[in-house]
Amino acid sequence: MQKLTNKEEEIMHILWKLEKAFVKDVLAEIETDKPHYNTLSTIIRNLEEKGYVSYNAFGKTHQYYPIVSKEDYKKRFMTTAIENYFNSSYKNVVSFFAKEEKISVDELKEIIALIENNK
Repeated sequence: MQKLTNKEEEIMHILWKLEKAFVKDVLAEIETDKPHYNTLSTIIRNLEEKGYVSYNAFGKTHQYYPIVSKEDYKKRFMTTAIENYFNSSYKNVVSFFAKEEKISVDELKEIIALIENNK
């Protein structure tokens, strides 16, 4: 799975949400910094070349749909981030969020309970 640019990732989130969409449908979902239609079309074709989307042809127009699930992408993204930024340590991930006060004690207790119940 090739890495996506920020804009490609934004477009993938839209395609995951819509499930199937023409370029004009994707364009309608973008709220800020709308690219030109042709630019968006190029981004979506890049996603196709990278193996993230495919399409159904209707004459000269294409309806695009994701072929990589959001869940699969999330697993790959998180694994790579944890490897690159936390030395492959989930303990370091949790410690980071605790130090940044992004996770509460109650949430940590919930995580511990999930771990204990899955043994």
